[in-house]
Amino acid sequence: MKPVKEGYRVAVVGASSLLGKELVSILEQGKFPVSRLLTFETDEVESELPIIDLNDASPAVVEDTQVDDGDLDFAFLAARVQQLPAFLRTWQQHGSAARCLIIDVVGEGLGAAGDSAREAAEADNLVGIPFLDRRYPVEGVHSSAGCVHISPHPAVIVISSLLLRLAARFPLKTAVAQVFSSASECGSRGVEELQRQTVNILSFQKIPHQVFGAQLAFNLLSRLGKSGKCEMAALEGRLRRQLHCYLGERVPRPAVRLLTVPVFYSLGVSVYVETAEPVTAEVATAALAGERIKARRANLDAPTLVEVTGSSDILLDSISIDAAHPNGLWLWAVADNLHLAAANAVELAASLREQTRA
Repeated sequence: MKPVKEGYRVAVVGASSLLGKELVSILEQGKFPVSRLLTFETDEVESELPIIDLNDASPAVVEDTQVDDGDLDFAFLAARVQQLPAFLRTWQQHGSAARCLIIDVVGEGLGAAGDSAREAAEADNLVGIPFLDRRYPVEGVHSSAGCVHISPHPAVIVISSLLLRLAARFPLKTAVAQVFSSASECGSRGVEELQRQTVNILSFQKIPHQVFGAQLAFNLLSRLGKSGKCEMAALEGRLRRQLHCYLGERVPRPAVRLLTVPVFYSLGVSVYVETAEPVTAEVATAALAGERIKARRANLDAPTLVEVTGSSDILLDSISIDAAHPNGLWLWAVADNLHLAAANAVELAASLREQTRA
């Protein structure tokens, strides 16, 4: 990799997706040294479109065949790639000898062609949440030795943050997490369909359901309809897999359920935790509050999905003790799914950069 003073050559694959736009926005803020920023577009219709160099005064189109693994230092995958672009095909050929470090922000960014790489990254604990890794280090987590690294789903970041901080203070017996996912999890098409459903219902017109396969507006879905194109069932499996990979045996493996709610952006997570001994809400709150987690007092309004938009913080409501189980704690946390995911991916790249300099 090039010296930090020169910046890094970075590509964002799927830059026109909601997550890709958030990544580009964070990279353009200058907190991560970038000398060249390339955006690569990919979707279900056109899987291979020109790369745009955003660092030129007049952005120029760069032919895909002109970019290979050796031309890049980092590649962020913000969308699933149906057909590997040239520089990713070069990476696939070079394997572990590839120069470009790939940070997969969607968990399956390389598609079927990258299944073995993803499995190897998970097996080698190359799933990184830097702000947690610094406080709760595990050997092998986000090591720069691999070429594919996984920045986990924001729900995994939220759940892991809560459980690891509690487990550092109190022995935990069990944990159950319900993730309330917004329409943005299905990309811009999901947001647009929810908006159209809402408008059409209020005007007594037929509602579209190509993305969700059912009515989501003014409703809640435990699973999508049969005709839905958004892969929520696969996402639920990815959450379980990433939680198991990242948390390991440090905390009890949480049971996870994913629900889709009629909200445009952000996510909510309800977590029930049972401790070995009774713990007061005040003590539990003190254990959880800190970097990235902002705890809310009971005399203030509960944090909402709307309120957290645009922030990388996790807003935690006042903790409740279960009335029937004195060892049971109820936690409610919200986060901006897009901003938190993008911020963690950039922080992961910065962490890998520091390792290469050491």
